[in-house]
Formats: sequence, structure tokens, C-alpha cells
Amino acid sequence: MSATPALPVLQADCANCFALCCVALPFAKSGDFAVNKAAGTPCKNLRQDFRCGIHTRLRDTGFQGCTVFDCFGAGQQVSQTTFGGRDWRTHPDTAAAMYEVFPVMRQLHELLFYVAEALTLPAAAPVHADLRRAQAETARWTAAEADALTGLDVPALRGRVNTLLLRASELARAKAPARKKNHRGADLMGARLTGADLRGANFRGAYLIAADLSGADLRLADLIGADFRDADLRGADLRGALFLTQPQLHAARGDAATKIPPTLVRPAHWAA
Repeated sequence: MSATPALPVLQADCANCFALCCVALPFAKSGDFAVNKAAGTPCKNLRQDFRCGIHTRLRDTGFQGCTVFDCFGAGQQVSQTTFGGRDWRTHPDTAAAMYEVFPVMRQLHELLFYVAEALTLPAAAPVHADLRRAQAETARWTAAEADALTGLDVPALRGRVNTLLLRASELARAKAPARKKNHRGADLMGARLTGADLRGANFRGAYLIAADLSGADLRLADLIGADFRDADLRGADLRGALFLTQPQLHAARGDAATKIPPTLVRPAHWAA
């Protein structure tokens, strides 16, 4: 892995993936999934052409969890690069390794997604050089062979990159005029934060399930890993929020008044 390959695409391309999220990953019957499914077992809704048979009706049929999952492009990377276009149906000998590699690749792509955003933050310029080195190292791993990927110490890599992301966050949030609230890892399920000034707050890994954030100002808030399932974001201002992802928006409730970054898409299920 001496040379640094081109950065992989960090957006899912399902047409070039062998439905790995529908096969490799397990899910349990809950409010997010209508049934139980073991890892390595194809979902009952998966068709022979690797497409979902209920894609347009996922929320209505009890599979809301599928609508908030994003592989950050790991699916097509594993399918087309790591395994060279050999799918698990016609090449069953690849199945076990493919299912093992997919979650590793997803973590690598997620890291690259966050690093790419950190590199766009002018305030984080003091750590840009280190971030670029971390980006190059992570990109090299995405081009590695399957055996190397399954042996990768992912927590160690995540730890190194996360240190840089945290520093980038601190530098960016320092520009927020409000008092920087620290809610890192906090249990804020159902919390009433209507209209709160949360500029520059730290919500890394916070549980915001069903929290009322309507009308809240979340500009420059660090939202990496925050759980927004069923959170009320109607009228909230998320412009410039740090490390906000499309899956987080899909998991929440919003409306036409919710302000989101231009790089993200307003979910179709949000109120008009």
C-alpha cells in the first residue's frame, strides 16, 4: 500500500453494489425493522437483481431502519474494487469474506467523509496537514486486499483520525458566539430544547431520540454520531452544523422551514 490511490466515491451507488447492506448486516425486529434477520442472510425483500422489492414502501411496511442507513459508498467499493465485480450469488466462495469486509469498508468510508468535511473548515487549517495524511492512509486501506482489510485494527485507526476530527471541531466551534455547551455522549432522549441557542455545542455521540429541537440554532454544533431518530427539527437551523450526515436527517422529523447545509437533501418524508 505504498501509493495513495484516488479517493473513493463517498456516496452510495446501489446500482454497482451487490446489496451488501441487505445481506451482510443483521437487524432485529423493532420500530425500525419489521422482522429479525441474521448477518449473512439475504433480506426477504431482496430480489434476484439485487434490488429491494419494497424500496418505495420501506417506511409504510415497517422498514424505516433501511431508509436511514448509508454505507458512504462502501458497498460499491467492496463489490467492484475489492472483489472485482464478483457477486456473492454467482461466486458463493466470496460471500463470507465479502460480508466480513463490508462493515470494515463502511467505517473507512465514514472516516473519509468526516475528514473531507474537516478539510473544508477554514478554522481547522492548523490540522489540515495532519488530516491530509490521515486521509491518504485511510484511502490506501480502502484499496487493500480483502485479507488485509479483515486484519486491520479499525479502532486504532479510528482513534487516530478521531483525535484530529475533535481538534478540527474545537477550532471551528471556537468561532461560535454562543456559550459552547458540552453534551458529548449525553442522554437527551425526549429533551425539550425548543428554540435553544446551541451554536458551537458538542453533541458528539449524544442520544437525541425524540428530542424537541424545533426552532433551535445548531450552527457550528458538532453532531458527529448524534442519534436523531424521531427528533423534531422543524424550523431548526442546521446550516454550518459540523459532521451532519444525510442519514441523520432521514432519521429526524423536519419541515420546509428547517435550514440544512447545501450539500444535503431535504428528506421526502418531512412535512411541507
